[in-house]
Amino acid sequence: MSHTYEKLSGNKAKLTFTIPAEQFDEAMTKAFLKLRKRINVPGFRKGKAPRKMIETLYGESVFYDDAFEIIFPDAYRAAVEEYDLKPVDQPQIDLDEIGAGQDLKFHLEVYVRPDVTLGDYKGLTVEAELQKLTDEMVDARIEEDRKKASRTIDVEDRPVQEGDTVNLDYAGSVDGVAFAGGTAKGQTLTIGSHQFIPGFEEQMVGMQLGEEKDLNVKFPDEYHAEELKGKDAVFHVKVNGIQMTEVPELDDDFAADISDFNTFKEYKEGIVKELTDRIAKNNEIATENALVEKAAENAQIDIPEAMIDDQATYMVREMAMRMSYQGLRMEDYLKYTGQTVDGLKQMYKPEAEKRVRIELVIEAIRNAEKLEPTEEDIEKAIAEQAEQVGQEVETFKKNLTDEQKNYLKDNAAIRLVLDLLKKDAKVEEKKAEEPAEKKPAKKPAAKKTTKKAETAEAPAEEKPAKKTTKKAAAAEAPAEEKPAKKPAAKKTAKKTEAE
Repeated sequence: MSHTYEKLSGNKAKLTFTIPAEQFDEAMTKAFLKLRKRINVPGFRKGKAPRKMIETLYGESVFYDDAFEIIFPDAYRAAVEEYDLKPVDQPQIDLDEIGAGQDLKFHLEVYVRPDVTLGDYKGLTVEAELQKLTDEMVDARIEEDRKKASRTIDVEDRPVQEGDTVNLDYAGSVDGVAFAGGTAKGQTLTIGSHQFIPGFEEQMVGMQLGEEKDLNVKFPDEYHAEELKGKDAVFHVKVNGIQMTEVPELDDDFAADISDFNTFKEYKEGIVKELTDRIAKNNEIATENALVEKAAENAQIDIPEAMIDDQATYMVREMAMRMSYQGLRMEDYLKYTGQTVDGLKQMYKPEAEKRVRIELVIEAIRNAEKLEPTEEDIEKAIAEQAEQVGQEVETFKKNLTDEQKNYLKDNAAIRLVLDLLKKDAKVEEKKAEEPAEKKPAKKPAAKKTTKKAETAEAPAEEKPAKKTTKKAAAAEAPAEEKPAKKPAAKKTAKKTEAE
């Protein structure tokens, strides 16, 4: 077997193969032995007809495809290894000559991993959104624990108040006619959550346990159901139950119940340390993200479209997986948003290209600097991963597959690249842009739905899903920062059609 390599433009490789006649004839024989049991030849039992008889009846080309499939994998693998190619797509194959008793000749073109021309990546100056611990963050974090320690109490001696959770039945109508999704029994609603359309929750304040009442409301002009937009409606509601949430006092008893500390002072100090450590980690990752993105911007790469397409496809699969965790199928999401898988891929393409570019640049820096992790580096990466999944290091190591070990080795190498980028880098705090005028966020008209609670849909108003930014809001505890090279797709919240 012989083969040649030619480098084409656009990160394409051309491989030309010549397979000796005797090698191809061996493959033809194997193809015959494989196929003869499936070929009918008059006068012979299945699998008993001689090869010449089959070729006379069907032509020798009947074995070409299978013979080629026998030859191709080893030939392709050998050429890829010899020329140190890294294909990123399936090859496009063209047959030049094929036939029994003669050399098999074919060529193929395939996109390969592109060359990277690195720009500046040492001593960079970048801006990063750096967090600072505030009293509001500490208070918000404590309030989270306070809510966890709260208890729900049934209310029978007073009417509905703001903040109560109400169990209700309702039946809605427009111009006296009931509409699809406008009826529910045993629906749970927190008053003041703005889960339902404007005016609904407000009119429930003051209702007594067991009371029935008509609520006059108007569907918003941007409501997702076209037939209900801007329509006046009446909902007949009945209060089945009222519950209130009782939150504990912030004292030593609370601290002892919710934590391992004995006093509230010690507990609060623990919260401060927890948030301080988290912010330090977030700031480190934000710095690394900014540096690696800058290094990627400075590099010159002609990225094959196939790599971007593959990454965008992977991101759509990520999205589908996250949706499945929340009980929502991709098919339903596409149906109710009017989108397509191809449309989602197009939406993700800019971020997919960014991911691919960063991955290629990190690999190029690693190769240029000859950065190889030591056993100590790899052990550290394993220990960190074991801690994340809550396992003992030795137990975790024992269960690692070769693929997982290579993944952790690559992570250790990436850590070396990030440490190199941070060395001598100058990081300036990125100032958040102040909006000229604060305007209320528009509620999206897109409809999100599940099969659950179809009768409970109509009164709820569509709410925009919360967006996770890299910097926590002033009054929130900081969320953990994620590396830029693997950003997650936005989560799709599980909601009924009316929410």
